[in-house]
Amino acid sequence: MRLSDFVVKGAILPEMRVRTKEEAIRAMVGSLKDSGSLPADEEESIVSAILKREELGSTGIGNGVAVPHTKHPSVDNLIATVAIAPDGVDFASLDGEDVFILFLLVSPPERPGDHLRALETISRHLRNHNFCNFLRQSKTNEQVVELLAEADNNQLD
Repeated sequence: MRLSDFVVKGAILPEMRVRTKEEAIRAMVGSLKDSGSLPADEEESIVSAILKREELGSTGIGNGVAVPHTKHPSVDNLIATVAIAPDGVDFASLDGEDVFILFLLVSPPERPGDHLRALETISRHLRNHNFCNFLRQSKTNEQVVELLAEADNNQLD
């Protein structure tokens, strides 16, 4: 599975300025809504579902990265967005550090295999230091899209 298969290019937030986990989640879900990728009347329900998932344990996985996610019946396909938070966000990460790179994933409940494959794809790329370093330096939507394509083509190893 490739990042370009599910990351919504029009929903990328290359310079997200928020202070809290909830603000970050709201901004990212809002960007998916604004891009037309999810129904406006489901925005609050999706935010709530992601926050509920966060109560089980933070998706701030360490090394400045978080991958908030949920399954939700309002989406027919896997969708995700990427945000870069230059100032960092307190995400209650496992390592206690702020996060700077966030991938938010929403998938249909009846496709758990795709959900897991997407999480694995995201995680695999986030373990690549070059990918993370370049992502944190990205300032525009176009730079992020180009970097995702390079990652999909294994050009960052």
